[in-house]
Amino acid sequence: VTAPLYRPAPALLPVMGIDSWLTGKRGAALPFTDECEPLFPDPESFAAAFKELVTFGQERRWRSLEIRGGHHWATTVAPSVSFLGHRRELTSDSAALFNQLDSSVRRAVRKAEQSGLEIEFSQSLESVRDFYRLLGKTRQRHGVPPQPFRFFECIHRHVLDPGHGWVVLARIGKMPVAGAVFLHSGRSAIYKFGGSDDAYQSLRANNLVMWRALEWYATHGFASMDFGRTSLGNEGLRRFKLSWGTSERAINYYKYDLRTNAFVTVHDQASGWHSRVFRTLPRSVSQWIGTALYKHIA
Repeated sequence: VTAPLYRPAPALLPVMGIDSWLTGKRGAALPFTDECEPLFPDPESFAAAFKELVTFGQERRWRSLEIRGGHHWATTVAPSVSFLGHRRELTSDSAALFNQLDSSVRRAVRKAEQSGLEIEFSQSLESVRDFYRLLGKTRQRHGVPPQPFRFFECIHRHVLDPGHGWVVLARIGKMPVAGAVFLHSGRSAIYKFGGSDDAYQSLRANNLVMWRALEWYATHGFASMDFGRTSLGNEGLRRFKLSWGTSERAINYYKYDLRTNAFVTVHDQASGWHSRVFRTLPRSVSQWIGTALYKHIA
């Protein structure tokens, strides 16, 4: 749904309506995205547009409206929850790009290059299947269920197969041991999903996957690589992303309760008691739970 917004000085906020038996009817800008910042010429224009959007949601009996990203329009509103975002500006000089990485990353890449790993760039559904098996292992280590495979089939059909992204896999022989999914549009790319087999962690395959992807995008005219959002409490992932020479920024989410007409505070649920439970579940059970619930909470 794209709500009709303020015509004299237009603002734009793509919104999708969600009708879930678990989380209720709500609007999100946008589901399955880390960030979708509103576009507008001035705060007054967005204030008028937001008022129309609230009316739009109330007419459809949404319980809430969530805006993912932005802060300059909400100078008097505290974020409902905040994350960190990391972005790397790219240069076509791959040697300079490599030298700007942390020394620990450069050592890991060199070690991976000497370990017999082969890097594969692919847009095939079979490569998505190989990546998904790695993702399942990684999500179990993190204590969260994996997204349903159908979700990745849709990414393949609508994004990868038309040429707007890559599955990058590191293999030992024919065996995939690490991989990542990168998406791109225009001159911007995003590192969206990553997975690996922990039994081969010493090979530093994840580092080689990331470096070869950065190098490919840099030498093919892309201007930036986005590393996605990071929970404030995940210091290890934050350090990993910073080690690639990224700049850091806040990503603020704003949730508006349409029943009370007020912004509300929510908690980042990336970790907690449920993480300990999911780490102990068989992977097949965790995958079934992810298939059943992911569409309701994204």
